[in-house]
Amino acid sequence: MYCQQEIIKTIMKETIYQFLIIFFSIFPIKKKKIFFLSYYGSQYGCNPKYLSEYMAKKCKDWTIVWGFVDPSIHQVPGIKKVKYLSLRYFYELCTSRVFVTNYRMTEHYRKRKGQLYVQTWHSSLRLKKIEGDIEYNLPAHYVEMAKRDSCQTDALLSGCRFSTEIFRRAFWYSGPIIPTGTPRVDLLYSSDTTRRRSVLRKLGLTSDERIVMYAPTFRKDNSLECYNIDYRRLVASLADRFGGKWQVLLRLHPHLQNYSKQLVDKDCFIYDVTGYDDIQELLFVSDCVISDYSSLIFDYSLTERPCFLYASDLKEYTSKDRALYFNILELPFPLSTNNDELNRLIQVYDESIYKQKLQSFHQIIGSYETGHACQKVVDYIIEKTKQ
Repeated sequence: MYCQQEIIKTIMKETIYQFLIIFFSIFPIKKKKIFFLSYYGSQYGCNPKYLSEYMAKKCKDWTIVWGFVDPSIHQVPGIKKVKYLSLRYFYELCTSRVFVTNYRMTEHYRKRKGQLYVQTWHSSLRLKKIEGDIEYNLPAHYVEMAKRDSCQTDALLSGCRFSTEIFRRAFWYSGPIIPTGTPRVDLLYSSDTTRRRSVLRKLGLTSDERIVMYAPTFRKDNSLECYNIDYRRLVASLADRFGGKWQVLLRLHPHLQNYSKQLVDKDCFIYDVTGYDDIQELLFVSDCVISDYSSLIFDYSLTERPCFLYASDLKEYTSKDRALYFNILELPFPLSTNNDELNRLIQVYDESIYKQKLQSFHQIIGSYETGHACQKVVDYIIEKTKQ
């Protein structure tokens, strides 16, 4: 009985949403209005954030609108905020000249004639296989939604030649793929000391402290067993090899936000930043990153700062959880499967060899990153909206 009621409620909601889309599509499109959405309104971050910031500075005559699940928690000057799936949300979405997101859009979006839909996706380069390359692992309803979304997309951004090849093959998409680089990566080329101090202040840290961020990805069963780093030993090894006083930022995947506090030792020097909106800012202030199968390692590689992989479940993950685009053993990042190996790799870390491997890797993938992706994307949008 309960399931039937929920199904009826869902059908009624979808019907209302479709009606609102049709109704608000009667209103004229505003030529210089752009609508941004990141992870279905859950955050102010990723590529949409950096494009939005750039437009706010360079395109003063444009109206910038963001959709948020909870607009009250996002303090963003100079933009209009609307509640996700509210009446105002559908009005602003249906009357915007440009729409930008970093994730698939559901049935709640129907592109109008005269609108430009720019899909930024949410990584510069993937390690784990995505979309059509793992269609056999995806729910049928998601594949249907993704194909519909791709049919509506006018432009898809790419961070490197390797990503372009993936998108062309696996994205169910035949439209333009723009080699602009990745907007969110621009920050990692920056030396903005004011922003760095601001991020550190929000974290409760000082510029005298050195930061290592541990940012693993999730497992299918949401297990935490593989996140077994010895933090005390880790910071001791980092201090011995690189000097300074180290603090640990723990950043789990958003899927695990309700579990992250289980891994924080109150007597230790760990800051749980899983709920922090913008992971790019965390990468920006980190002196070292440790991850496993997360694609954030490719973003961070552009800083050329130390990045280590800790994958205690390597065999199990690669055989049962998710297939990878690369042989993880051939990536430029030092790989360990236990604490002994991790600490040994930190001790023998050679900066010059590491940077050579990174430069070779960036050549192999054909990186488009220059630190000017936002400018290129906004120039593209301005040019297309003149037509």
